[in-house]
Amino acid sequence: MVRNIHMILEYDGGKYHGWQRQNGQSTVQGRIEHVLKQMTGEDIELIGASRTDAGVHALGQSANFFCRSSLPIEEMEAYLKQFLPDDIQVISIREAEPRFHARHLAIGKHYRYQIWNGEKKNIFERRYYYQIRQKLDLDAMREVIPLLTGTRDFRIFTTALSKDKSAFKRLDSITMEVEGPKIFLHFKGDSFLHKMVRMLTGTLIQVGLHELSKEDVLSLMQSSREKRHILTAPPHALFLVEVYY
Repeated sequence: MVRNIHMILEYDGGKYHGWQRQNGQSTVQGRIEHVLKQMTGEDIELIGASRTDAGVHALGQSANFFCRSSLPIEEMEAYLKQFLPDDIQVISIREAEPRFHARHLAIGKHYRYQIWNGEKKNIFERRYYYQIRQKLDLDAMREVIPLLTGTRDFRIFTTALSKDKSAFKRLDSITMEVEGPKIFLHFKGDSFLHKMVRMLTGTLIQVGLHELSKEDVLSLMQSSREKRHILTAPPHALFLVEVYY
């Protein structure tokens, strides 16, 4: 009997060339599939809800796989916890309905970008924050957020868009959380284009540094091609927080 197994995973993406399996590269998907094959004796294809980029982390990546193994869920969980590398962890694992598909059935995702805004270095968390030494104008950033949200064509916020893929996305909200020098930008929407969150973050940072005005952002949003002003924030401070179904 074929079983459908659904997992929630967290991982530190710092050592990996993204989620998606690539020949000759170390990826999160490839590493987990290697352990799953050892566990089941089967060639496993792991389906991830989000194909996170190189260096991007996850607190709640959703993934499923099909297998014929009769191992109980509890034994699968124990095996994965023992043999997965220290930077990948199974948060939960369960039997799913036969038709469950982690990517196709997802109705929304939540990403978080982490900024360290201060002169002093954040030594112990530096791998997970993007440091900006100049004081950001948070009010200016908040003022342009409504211009960036909604259902619209986001092609200016991606570096790669195939001809058969739509750039129309629904960005439900961007919220800002401030804790001293730490600034957390939360992005929630139905789905995201390649590097979209990082380019939206870069735009907000440029507004906060007064490199872009509200009028500049409005002009960008009304264009389908203009990209030269957009900063792509680095990947090491981006986290996939949760996938919604």
